[in-house]
Amino acid sequence: MINRREFVRDAAAAAGAIALTGAVSASGSPPKKLSQARIGKTGLRAGLIGIGTGTVGGGKQSNQTKLGQDRFTAMVRHAIERGITFLDCADQYGSNPFMGRAIKGIPRKSVVIQTKTNSRTPEGVRSDIERFLNELETDYIDIVLLHCMMQPDWNVQLRPAMDVMEELKRKRVIRAHGVSCHNFGALETAAAEKWVDVDLARFNPWGLLMDVPRFEDAKQSPPRVREVLKRMKDAGKGVVGMKVLAEGRMARGPDKLERAHESIKFSLDSGVIDLMVVGFESEQQVDEIVDVTLKVLETARI
Repeated sequence: MINRREFVRDAAAAAGAIALTGAVSASGSPPKKLSQARIGKTGLRAGLIGIGTGTVGGGKQSNQTKLGQDRFTAMVRHAIERGITFLDCADQYGSNPFMGRAIKGIPRKSVVIQTKTNSRTPEGVRSDIERFLNELETDYIDIVLLHCMMQPDWNVQLRPAMDVMEELKRKRVIRAHGVSCHNFGALETAAAEKWVDVDLARFNPWGLLMDVPRFEDAKQSPPRVREVLKRMKDAGKGVVGMKVLAEGRMARGPDKLERAHESIKFSLDSGVIDLMVVGFESEQQVDEIVDVTLKVLETARI
């Protein structure tokens, strides 16, 4: 469960990223930044909001990579200045090399890198992770996920690939492994599977683009998914929320900040989300979401 006292206490923990760049606001003082959250029992900590790189992602590209390297880098570095230290990538988005170049020169331990493989064989997974290390220009990857689980028996079908990831974890090439889920049955399997350290789950208050049991209305997704994520949390797994703004659908229009507030508060109040990934496409969006998150936390303390 998210501990708001812990966020207050750890507000200074994100100062390392600020110190790296020496960034200051127009008033001459460092900008307000996010505090840190534990990611299950992985030993990893990162800002409550993470930066996603897969908005409308596929075919080795996404809205984020389409920005071009210079704008991508500027956005990522601005996000880090605001305490966003969880960096979510994937081979499917083509974002690994973009991220590797964007964080070049930033101390490696100041960020948590998560990426994903679409390979399903042990040989493919091993080859992918070796390539990811080169693309990200790093000696290790914090979290590697099997991307887009759609079948409830994925843990049976993919056991050889899972074994390779476990081996690489023992060798400290990766620090944690898990899955991203796009099916309710697959999500339930992830909650019960001991191998899963981290799960990336679709979670928002509207039931948009979320997993739902067969024959049930999508509006029932939030409470049903929360039940499954509660089991994950109770088992000590890290839970990262994605699609919190429904892949950008709820991030447009005059009431976009109200909807962001609703979704972030929903995840905080749920008690089952460690942190949330948002697919930012500009520094302005970074500032808007960070400021909304800080307001949610401040309101909770009053």
